[in-house]
Order: sequence, then structure tokens, then C-alpha cells
Amino acid sequence: MVLYKENREFRVLSAVGIILVVAGHLGYNLFDLGGLFPYYSFHVFIFLFVSGYFYKKEAEENILGYLWGKCLTLLVPYFVWNLFYGILSELLHGAGFSIGGELSLKTLFLSPFLDGHQFMYNFPAWFVPVLFMQEVLNVIMRKVLSLLHLNYEWLIFAGCLVAGILTVYLAIGGHVWGYYKLPGRLLFMMPGFQMGRIYREKLEQHDTMEDGPYLLLVMGIQVLITIFCGGLAFSAVWVTSFSSGPIVPYLTVMTGIAFWLRISKIVCRMPYLSRKMIHIGRNTYAIMMHHVAGFMLVKGFYYLLSILTPLCTEFDRELFFSEVNFVYLAGGSEASKWIYLLVGIAFPLFIAWLQQQSGSRILQFFEGKGNREKKIAGGEIDK
Repeated sequence: MVLYKENREFRVLSAVGIILVVAGHLGYNLFDLGGLFPYYSFHVFIFLFVSGYFYKKEAEENILGYLWGKCLTLLVPYFVWNLFYGILSELLHGAGFSIGGELSLKTLFLSPFLDGHQFMYNFPAWFVPVLFMQEVLNVIMRKVLSLLHLNYEWLIFAGCLVAGILTVYLAIGGHVWGYYKLPGRLLFMMPGFQMGRIYREKLEQHDTMEDGPYLLLVMGIQVLITIFCGGLAFSAVWVTSFSSGPIVPYLTVMTGIAFWLRISKIVCRMPYLSRKMIHIGRNTYAIMMHHVAGFMLVKGFYYLLSILTPLCTEFDRELFFSEVNFVYLAGGSEASKWIYLLVGIAFPLFIAWLQQQSGSRILQFFEGKGNREKKIAGGEIDK
């Protein structure tokens, strides 16, 4: 068994990222500090930043083995769950729902790489195939550059940043559309991965400023960006909505990550809160995959109340059956989004727990079988 020291700060940062994703899909701006740090100006890039931070140069020595490992951890569970949600979508179509596309070879295997919104119940997981492709591009690019003796972190970051800025410039001009979305998305997001590498290799050792001055500096910069630019939110998946030009999106990515990284360091000093956040951070894959299903469970409960009781009479049944992003506010209160947020996190955590329990039982079964065979071979017990 390989033992390693868990990076608690980055676990908490991952938890922050996934909480912002869940809140963003509710339109719940609870954590954006009064609009100072809009989720959609940086939150997807948190996961790229974390992935880049943990990339190891040793991967370039065995690229096929590295990519095979990424297939097993990223793509295999994605396609298993994609099949599950495809079947679920078909069953719900028969029950009157119009959400999600038809089950086909395209929606099972091709659409995940093109847009990832094929069945809608798992649409936030569009990021998983994109992350895999980022990993492929990164390791191949670095291997080629190392052969050319150009494998320098600042050079790689600068090159990817220029490519990303040019991509945003083309997107603003309406040139990143159709099948261009796929390469555009990859080029736009690549600098986020490289930011993680730059931070670990060049900047982390200098990240020693005290919390107060650090946060005031980052927030001050963000205030200036907000005042003079505005419209900071953008769509990473569709490579659109860049209302502040091609450079500002990367500035807000940097300030957003810088702010929440320091908050994550502060949270790590709080034993109880850090334990809970670290647990969430260990299960970001499950939360990304299943939180919309959690939302559907909440709405399904309200739907049942609306047809079986005098409660929730204003529940919009037509939108429930046709729009995955429909959010019913119980009592008309924005605070009721807390229910969606908690279920959107708790339900995937429960699924992850079930998977871990079943995996442990399977492992125990095979370990027990292996130990029995060893004892038989050694003559310790009879067959």
C-alpha cells in the first residue's frame, strides 16, 4: 500500500469549487461576496488549477500508462454513469418528461466529448471528458517540448495563455461555433491547468503574505476589475459571454482562485469545518455527476406534495417535466434554495458512500478468496 500525505488545502479548495458549481446551477449567488467574485468568472478553472498542481513530470516517462490511469479514473466511471442516465432519461420520457436526448451510440460515446449535455440529468459532468482531453494535450505537449529542450514552465504557461487569449478573441468575433467549440474549449481552458503548474513550481514558496493584507490586496484588485470592466461571468463550456474582452477572463480566474485558495488555507485551521470540507473535496466527482439528480429529487418531492396535498399549489408541473434547470421556491422564498444545495451535495455523497461500501465488500471477498487459496496451497486447510 502506498501512503501519501493528503494536501488538505487543495482538498478544501476542491470542495469550494464544487459547492460553487452546485450553487451556480441553482442561480444562488450566496457565496459571491455581493457580486465581487461571480462564480462563472472562475469556478470551473478551480478544478483545472488543482489538476495542474498535482501533475507530475514522471508521467512523461510512461505516457501510455499515465493516460490509461486517467481513463480508468475519469472516463470509465463517466461512461458507466452516462449509460445509467441515458436509460433513466428513456424511462422518464415514457413517464411524460421531455428532458434529455434519446439513447444512442452518439449520445453515449460522441456527445460527451462534443458538449456533454446529452441527457441533462448529468450535464455538469461535461467537464470530465474535457479534463481528460486536457490531461492528454498537456502530457503530449510537455513530452514534445522536452525532446526539443523547451520544457520550461513559464514558456508553457505563456504559450497556453496566448493561445487562450486568441481563442477568446475569436469567440467574441463569433468564430468559435459548431465543431470549433471543442478545440476552442480546450484552448480556452488550457491556461487554467498550467496555472496550477506555475503555482506549484514557481509561486507557492513565495505565498507567505499574512491573511489580512493578502485578502485586502486580492479583493482590492477585484473591486477595480469589477468597476472598470463589469460583466465578468463567462461560459467555459460554450466558450461564450466574454463581455469584458479577451484578457479580463484570465484576470478574474487568477483573482478568484487566489481568493478562495487563501480562504481554503484559513479553513484548514478550523478542525471541524476542515474535516467536513475535506470530505466534500474527496468526492467532487460524485457531486459533479449527481447533484442535478439531487435537485430533481427535491422537485419530485414538491411535485408529489402539489398533487397529493393542499401544499405547493403554485408548483409548475409543466416546467418540472420539461426544464431541468427549473427551480421551485417553496413559499416563494429564495432561502428555500438551501434545501436544493444541501440535497445536491448530500445525495451524491450518499451515492459515493454506497460505491465505496460495495467496492470494499468486493475487495474483501477477493482478498478472502486469495488468502484461502494460499492456505490450501500451503496445506494449512483442506479443500
